[in-house]
Amino acid sequence: MASPASAPTTRRFEELVLDFLAHLELERGLARNTLTAYRSDLLHFGRHLAERGSDPETASPRDLADYLAHLASGDSGRTASPATLRRRSACLRSFYRHLRREGLRESDPTTGISTPRRPARLPDVLSRDEIRALLAQPKGTEPLALRDRALLETMYACGLRASETTGLELRDLDLEAGILRARGKGSKERIVPVGRAARAALRPYLERGRLKLVGARVEARMFVNARGAPLTRQGLHGIIERHARAAGLAGRLSPHTLRHTFATHLLAGGCDLRSLQEMLGHADVSTTQIYTHLSTDRLKEVYFSAHPRAVE
Repeated sequence: MASPASAPTTRRFEELVLDFLAHLELERGLARNTLTAYRSDLLHFGRHLAERGSDPETASPRDLADYLAHLASGDSGRTASPATLRRRSACLRSFYRHLRREGLRESDPTTGISTPRRPARLPDVLSRDEIRALLAQPKGTEPLALRDRALLETMYACGLRASETTGLELRDLDLEAGILRARGKGSKERIVPVGRAARAALRPYLERGRLKLVGARVEARMFVNARGAPLTRQGLHGIIERHARAAGLAGRLSPHTLRHTFATHLLAGGCDLRSLQEMLGHADVSTTQIYTHLSTDRLKEVYFSAHPRAVE
């Protein structure tokens, strides 16, 4: 029997997928990375059904439950993680709701399908000493050192995602006003303050380092690679990993770790949850609330200084 990866999908199904993705992009403004993941998930689902003689347009709740069980069991050659199962379930649910709205199905086969719950996992966060050690790693005045220093300081100062960092353009930064415009998920824009240390790192990079890297070419992106082309997400990961190793933080650091650290340090310093939500670009404050569990040091400080029997 052929594997799901080799069984072909119908042209009709592929057209439905393209129509669905166009709807997500135009009506909901989903990010390109999300659309790419959804396309891959749906085509994998289509191949799985085709290999079993079924069709996504007429799929039953049992077909969907069997597919998710197939992923979870590892029968596909690799056991899907709970996060992958959640994403694929969400993708299928959204796809079939779209088909119902368009009058292409009378029922929704995803109704009643259960998915793994997201574990209450706290993100990894750097201490103040660790973030200080990381930010001290880019040394010297060479263009790439100036870029790396500005890059790390900006990510920590503004809580940017990897895609937001690589997508920054020169026009997004107002150094004098100390503000930066970030484009988040779904191309939603937000304004984030830029602290003194980040501004001090950005100025020499923009005035000297970046000019040498870009040369005569015209480039809108703020952060560029050694050839003066826009820095990619892969390039960003490489920069962070290199400096993390030098700071003794190998294996503990990703672009998102800096974002988590930004949020946790702000809360520990007294920032309110709503303001943090705005700076992070979270649509729902419940997403921001996970950081409240990470500020125990601040809570302990307040407790031991205020409670009359805390130190007796």
